[in-house]
Amino acid sequence: MTSEPLFSALASVVGQAHILTDPELVATYEVDWTGRFRGRALAVVRPGDTAEVSAVLRLCAAARVAVVPQGGNTGLVGGGVPTDGEVVLSSRRLTSLTDLDIAAGEVTAGAGVTLEALNAFVRPHGFEFGIDLASRGSATVGGMAATNAGGVNVLRHGMMRAQIAGMEAVLADGSVVSRLAGVGKDNTGYDIPQLLTGSEGTLAVITRLRLRLVRSRAYRAVALLACDSLGDAIAVALRVRRDLPTLDAAEAFFPEGLDLVCEHAGLRPPFGASYAAYLLLECAADTDPAGGLADALLTAQAIRDSAFATDTAARQRLWAYRERHTEAINAAGVPQKLDVAVPLDRLASFVAAAPGLVRARAAGARTVIFGHLAEGNMHVNILGLAPDDERAADAVLRFVAELGGSISAEHGIGRAKTRWLHLTRSEADVAAMRAIKHALDPLGQLNPGVIFPVREQG
Repeated sequence: MTSEPLFSALASVVGQAHILTDPELVATYEVDWTGRFRGRALAVVRPGDTAEVSAVLRLCAAARVAVVPQGGNTGLVGGGVPTDGEVVLSSRRLTSLTDLDIAAGEVTAGAGVTLEALNAFVRPHGFEFGIDLASRGSATVGGMAATNAGGVNVLRHGMMRAQIAGMEAVLADGSVVSRLAGVGKDNTGYDIPQLLTGSEGTLAVITRLRLRLVRSRAYRAVALLACDSLGDAIAVALRVRRDLPTLDAAEAFFPEGLDLVCEHAGLRPPFGASYAAYLLLECAADTDPAGGLADALLTAQAIRDSAFATDTAARQRLWAYRERHTEAINAAGVPQKLDVAVPLDRLASFVAAAPGLVRARAAGARTVIFGHLAEGNMHVNILGLAPDDERAADAVLRFVAELGGSISAEHGIGRAKTRWLHLTRSEADVAAMRAIKHALDPLGQLNPGVIFPVREQG
């Protein structure tokens, strides 16, 4: 089937307005949020429900045209953009929100529902979603499930996998698998929703999700702390986590990132002096957690300076120093983003060594690090390198593997890290994953080049 008959067939399924072939309209779907990964799409198709997704995949399979599922396009490893003439299947019209179960604390959401829209729907009923991301206005729940997203509240609620009670998805041949009942105990064979969570669009296209919710907390308190070392910040965070079950977030950043954020966003530095490490803590509870947080910090001798906030505006001002890192880094250039995790007892050593490893491979490169402290998850951002210059990335990721860490804590493998998958996954692990890929997508139609190189996917 040539392109024009395929376009006509796709238009008959989704409507002419929802198949995009004009280069100007397609362009925004062909580049990732960082600007590092880009390619060429044959077309962009925007189905409106699961039946349309199924028909689109059947047509593309018959035409032997590969498909790249794409949500809000906020991924950071090139896993949601085309490379060479694939059809981009956008989930942006899959925005249904139904079946809110107050007793169970669950809701069914279309894959294209943004995190912001989900919270707007459930908060009037006393709920919110357990995952929070800085990209909440554009990140979609389908993309979050496909990448097993983490974010700032993992230490209290877990990653995206823990929030999924059920799922509906379409396999490469158009077959629909649907487990949306949300039954708490169900041991009827393989857990397909959990298999598809974190599969990065390589096994199926997620269309709907049954999501677990958490009760909204009426009160919040935020503390931004200055420390002389990351080791001191880790000690404070671990002590607060031990003493306060209300702890929602523990985030770390450093002078290089803080300076960049202040310059980009026009913010005043939070303290009169610069310190080696900054720790941001947030507690949330049904009663005011401010006193408990203040008491927990009172005897922490490692704290050199602090700022405290309980009202919404003041909390947002403190969070800005952490949340605006990503946009400030992107404004400074096209970054290479290495999302890694190492054991907590080795985290300070890793953060101290990483900039030197980068400089040794690329003298002009600039390293900015920030991340989720409780999970040992740091985002290593490298500026000043060509997109395809991976010398520094290779050194950092190999060091992570030597420390017993993960080369991808929450962003996925995408296209960015396929060559390093073997560092933290054995040959048997990779072979098992390839076998699953081949069983569900024998023609390699879905997201070719993601997780595995194209040559390994067929």
